[in-house]
Amino acid sequence: MDDKRYIHSLIREGEHQQQDFKYRVSDACKLAKSVSAFANTDGGRLLIGVRDDGNLSGVRSEEEIYMMHQAAYKYCKPEASIKFDTYHIEGRTIVVATVPPSTRKPICAIDEEGKTRAYIRIKDENIVASPVHLALWRESQKAQGTVMTYDDTIRQLLNTINIQQTANNQQATNNQVQQTLNQIVRQSRLPRHKVISLLARLIRFGTVRWKYVNQQFLFSLA
Repeated sequence: MDDKRYIHSLIREGEHQQQDFKYRVSDACKLAKSVSAFANTDGGRLLIGVRDDGNLSGVRSEEEIYMMHQAAYKYCKPEASIKFDTYHIEGRTIVVATVPPSTRKPICAIDEEGKTRAYIRIKDENIVASPVHLALWRESQKAQGTVMTYDDTIRQLLNTINIQQTANNQQATNNQVQQTLNQIVRQSRLPRHKVISLLARLIRFGTVRWKYVNQQFLFSLA
């Protein structure tokens, strides 16, 4: 497949969980958010020089290429792995920046004020990772043979989630009612940091699952 057919085949896919279009690069910090989101999720690629409607605009200057490198190597902490491939089609330069999923999560993006935030990719959006995701990534660094012990605190948390789901099932259209982190903290009466840590552990072991609905992270029994 030649370069033109290859790029147009990618454009036909549209923007999705593993692909994003960038009309131009004017801010390395903003681009770093996309790099962070791909690295912390399933990996993906940025088509730089492609408008949201799929039309080609092209990379216009060496400055844009410089900012692409800055996004990955200066404005991501730790540095993100990224591969740049350049294609010349229809008189325009298109750059495909491919970001693999990181083995050192979280990859955080640094904003203009020097603050760091980790992002995840959900469908075609870059979303700030929840505190539970940060704890889950810490959990994932632990040995694979770690055993889950269901002590009284974990039972209390699970009982809280189960009671709320049972209470709401009569009005629910399915058998799982999702709750926000704040709701679980309030209802369980456990310290917030403890709930975050336990939810991460329970997600890791498949007991609890999360969803992103209406701009909120929701948690339920698996």
